[in-house]
Amino acid sequence: MVVLTGAGISTDSGIPDFRGPQGLWTRNPLAEKMSNIHYYLADREVRKASWQNRLSSPAWSAQPNAGHAALVHLEKRGKLHALITQNIDELHQIAGNSPERVIEVHGTMRRFMCWGCGMRGPMQAVLERVRAGEEDPQCRDCGGILKSDTISFGQQLVPEVIDRAMQAAAKADFFLAVGTSLQVYPIAGAVDMARAAGARLVIVNAQPTPFDDRADAVFSRSISETLPAILGSAARS
Repeated sequence: MVVLTGAGISTDSGIPDFRGPQGLWTRNPLAEKMSNIHYYLADREVRKASWQNRLSSPAWSAQPNAGHAALVHLEKRGKLHALITQNIDELHQIAGNSPERVIEVHGTMRRFMCWGCGMRGPMQAVLERVRAGEEDPQCRDCGGILKSDTISFGQQLVPEVIDRAMQAAAKADFFLAVGTSLQVYPIAGAVDMARAAGARLVIVNAQPTPFDDRADAVFSRSISETLPAILGSAARS
């Protein structure tokens, strides 16, 4: 089994998704601008707002939910080949999935990176500077712009990571898409890779996706309730 997860799996942990009715971008259009690398690099005010947003993110106190736990259980049963995630919250690893199984296509919010010299480190180290009064902290090595170690809109994806995700999808017997709109490419193309390999496709998402009519089954109920139910039987099959 290969699993692809998006923001929807973390909503029951208190982290809002992006495009849903109560999504982050739906309720706050500025949030989408903060996620665009061009605005972020060009506008100090956007960066200041971004640092305050990172500081107050609900992800810091969020705990994995039953949906995350079901994927850990799947791995412990030896059924999980790869866990591709669009999420940046690391809740899969916190729940207990092996880091080597998790393919983070959009990076992680728990680390920072310097746009100038590429230095990386724990995000909390920079957030402490923000708490101390630095509105737009700069790299202490080169003076460059700091950001989370995530892939923003307009920023190039890491080819090796995408290749790894696609290779995993092409080996799937069973492909499970969870909490993702399947609208963002190239990663949505993993569904096509899996189907071309003959994999069965199951989608668990609150809103319709472009692949619903090609799926073997579609569930629109709560992810934290649905995953334990369907993966319990899948893990025993």
